Parts: sequence; structure tokens; C-alpha cells
Amino acid sequence: MHVHLIGVAGTGMGALAGLLRKAGHRVTGSDTAFYPPIGPALASWGVETREGFDPAHLEPRPDLVVVGNVCRKDNPEARAAIDGGLPYTSMPGAIESLFLADRPGFVVAGTHGKTTTTTLLAWLLHETQNDPGFLVGGVPRDFGESFRLGAAGAPFVIEGDEYDSAFFEKTPKFWRYKPHAAILTSIEHDHVDIYPTMDAYRAAFVEFVRRIPPDGLLVAWAGDPEVRAIAKEARCNVRFYALAGDDCGDVVPVWSAAPAPAAQGTQPFDLFFGGSACGRVMSPLPGLHNVRNTVAAIALATEGAGVGVQALTRSLPRFGGIKRRQELRGTADGVHVYDDFAHHPTAVRETIAALRAKHPDARLVATFEPRSATASRKTHQDEYPGAFLAADHTVLAPVGRAEIAAEQRLDVAEIAAQIRARGGAATTPTDLDGVVRACVDAARPGDVILVMSNGAFGGIHDKLLTALTDRVLAARLGAVPA
Repeated sequence: MHVHLIGVAGTGMGALAGLLRKAGHRVTGSDTAFYPPIGPALASWGVETREGFDPAHLEPRPDLVVVGNVCRKDNPEARAAIDGGLPYTSMPGAIESLFLADRPGFVVAGTHGKTTTTTLLAWLLHETQNDPGFLVGGVPRDFGESFRLGAAGAPFVIEGDEYDSAFFEKTPKFWRYKPHAAILTSIEHDHVDIYPTMDAYRAAFVEFVRRIPPDGLLVAWAGDPEVRAIAKEARCNVRFYALAGDDCGDVVPVWSAAPAPAAQGTQPFDLFFGGSACGRVMSPLPGLHNVRNTVAAIALATEGAGVGVQALTRSLPRFGGIKRRQELRGTADGVHVYDDFAHHPTAVRETIAALRAKHPDARLVATFEPRSATASRKTHQDEYPGAFLAADHTVLAPVGRAEIAAEQRLDVAEIAAQIRARGGAATTPTDLDGVVRACVDAARPGDVILVMSNGAFGGIHDKLLTALTDRVLAARLGAVPA
């Protein structure tokens, strides 16, 4: 079959293109540009690309057109496909019909932790000989690609994005993923451009859990009152999980973990099922939030796929993680530069705490670029100051979306003022060069610089490592007698 993707250079659409090629289809795709890394990746997968949006790209006529949610209703290529009578669908519609029709869907949903938990679940199933398919919104280090076809009939693990599907399908993507089993990690108001109120956001998840069949499974975090309430809407068996110390309300978690102090780059914890000890587990993922993610993945792999707990915990230490999730980008002048996708206040707070545990003796310099539709607005203005307090120094970049009206835009200067009023240190440079200088000036050998953004942040990681290297060279030159 010939499948054509409009808006193919996006993260999700690009992964779908690669997955379609693995399934043996001819794949063509169009977009405005094909920058690295997605452009070269599409070429390596055998995807035929066309620059720009033009009805001529629909010749010869494809058997199916997939319209990405980047396309507006006046996109000339999408309009030509729809008005010309070509079969068309959204990205989740294509996934549903082509990859989820005859295999169980394992969907990981929630505001936080989706990418890590999805990747970990796929890895654990793969390591225990289940050969799952998967599609994830990050790049797993163990697989090298964000997709895998897997074996026929094996579970298909997918990150359950609640964002909308297409201009002609204004419904959440994860409604199309036919969940047989699912994880629900957390629910906090997000994507305010799609869900202006918490009630609207909550409703998307209510409908999602209702779509799990009666013979399916929902693994839900008991420590979130929103999750507990929404889990009551499920028609299937519900298994709650939590950490020791989580406030679980009136719920008793079946799966639980008691974390031990982090040591030598690992996060140990004791795992329990139904009150019985399953043994000490060694996780390579730092942070208490990742212990929760790990327990959720183990629970679904055990109860959803029938894998033994011991086989899963033996595989866990080999997990390589995901790019852009607490990813060490390099070390220069003794300063470790980490990259993370965090942009919601909860994710910011948990990421800082995780790296604090990983580097307990280091000072931590956190720099943040508000870029997502929600982070760029005042939606979480009051929550951000507290999220950064555990950092020794916070460097806040300008808001990454200039089109947002001033009265709606996140006030980074006010966040910095609130951090300082609570005893912290914070600066607000006016441009990228200033952000780099502020971070480098604040960091000394042995320290950590944590970069947080859901965008490229102007290539700041390489700029930081270059500036730190230049500092070493300048110091050495200064020590040489004239």
C-alpha cells in the first residue's frame, strides 16, 4: 500500500512513517522542512519526502493519506486530498486501523511520565521474549528508534497522548488506541490551548478509561486524587500502585514500593505485591517519580502480559533510558550538563529532585525555557517558584512563544522574584547568550547544570559545553607566564 503523510517531519508522524516502512508499505511524506534529526532519519528509513505543501505531491494517487495535526483546515495539500475524494485519516486513526486491529493495545496515559513508562514497559516486554511493537514520543537508547513493529499478535505499547488528532478530528489521540490494558500515571491540567478548563481536561481521561473493555486492565497511581476518581469510571479490573508514604486516600494499592537511598547511580527499592515482598529491585532511573513509573510498568507487564516479576526485575538494571530524559549531554570543566524535557511545574520539581539524589554533593544550576503552549502562559504561574526552590541557582529564559499576548504570557521576572523572596537565587537573562553566561558563571567543577525545555532551546547544550571548555582553556592560558 502507498501511504502519504502530510506533516511527516513531526516527531509522532515521522515515527509513524518509519513504522509503516517496517510494515512493508511505500511511504511518501511532505513538510515545510526536513531538519536533523528527523530529515536524515526519514531518508534512512526509505521515506520519500517532498518539501512544502502542494496538491501535486498527491500524484501518483496514494491509497491512504494521513493528515498530521500540524495541518490547518486550509492546508492546500490536505484540502486537495479531502476534496478530491482520497481515503484520509488522522495519525491515531492510521495507528488504530493498521497496527491495533488484531493485537492488544497497552496504552500509557497521564500528564507526566508517559514517555519513560512507555519505553520501559516496551523494553521489559522485549527483554522477557514478548517481542512487542511500540510507538513512543522519545528516542529509547536501547532501540535507537522510537518505534518497533514487533511480532504479530504481541502487545503493541503506545504512549497515550491526550492532545487532539487533526483539524477534522478534534478528539484526543488516545481515544483511538483501543486500549486493552492501560497505565494512568497522573492528571494535572495541561494543554490549555486544547483544554481551557480542568473539567475539559478531566473529561478526556474519563472517556479514555471507559474505553478499556471489561476484560481489560487499568494500572493507576493511587497517590493522585484525580486518578483515583477517574479510575472509578473504568469497567475493567483496576490495580492501584503507590510508594510508601504516598497519600492514597481510601484506596489500598496492590502494588507498592519502598525506596531506599540512591547509591552509585542506581535507585534501589523494595517491591511489594498484595502485601508480599517481591525483593530488592535496582533501578537505573533516578528519582522517586521514576520508581512510580517503574512499578507501573512492572504491574502491567505482570498482570497484562503474564510475565514473572523476577524476570522483569532481572532485566530492569540493563535499561538504557530515553534521550532528553535526564540525559547527560557531556561534562566540561568538571560540570555535568543534563538535558530534560520537563516543562510542567511538577515535572520540573521531580527532575531537580532526581538529579539532586544522583549528585548529592553537587550544586545544581537549573535553566528553564518556557516553550509549550501551557508553559508559556500564566496557567501555572504560582506553581513554578516552588518547583525551582531545590535548585541552588535558577536561570529563567524568555518565554519561547512571542505570539502569546502579554496579559496571558508567563511572567518569568515575577517567578525569579518569588524564588529570591523564598531564599533562592534566580536570574532572568534577556537572550540565549545571557542564559549561557549566567549558567557558566554559576557553575563550578563538580556541579550540575540542568537544562529543561520541550524545544531545542537554541542548541544551548552544546553552547554550554563549549563555554565551559573555553573557561578551562582561558584558565590554562592565564596560568602560563608571559
